Amino acid sequence: MRMSKGVEWAIHTLLNLDAVGGGPVGSGQLADAHGLPAPYLNKQLQQLAKAGLLTSTPGPRGGFRLARPLGDVTLLDVVEAIEGDTELFHCAEIRCSGRIGELSPPPTAACAVKAAMHRADRAWRQALAEQSLSDLRTELNRTPLFGNIVRAVLN
Repeated sequence: MRMSKGVEWAIHTLLNLDAVGGGPVGSGQLADAHGLPAPYLNKQLQQLAKAGLLTSTPGPRGGFRLARPLGDVTLLDVVEAIEGDTELFHCAEIRCSGRIGELSPPPTAACAVKAAMHRADRAWRQALAEQSLSDLRTELNRTPLFGNIVRAVLN
């Protein structure tokens, strides 16, 4: 499984907005802070806004701000905002294909591979849901000067 870089950018952007007091900060300024392409980051910001994680204020003094406290935002919220909530595994029922499928009676039980993969997907999502961005903020606060650097770059 591989997630897009947009998930990482989105998480860092939310953490950076928190470090500067919640916003508003323009999309160009947020992109420039990490040397990211502004149009691509803006796409991620729009997805975060659509998911209710950011709000957008138009105009020259506008920008993006946090829609809710980091403690109310989980890693799963961010992943689903950027990647969607589609399950990672799609069973194509290959057990019923080819010569094996021709020679086997029709299956009467759910595919064991599908069931195992869905259990793993649920466990992964549960692990993401149990971690809030405030948990990450606590870890980052152990990094000397993190908040000061973000504020210096974004203010």
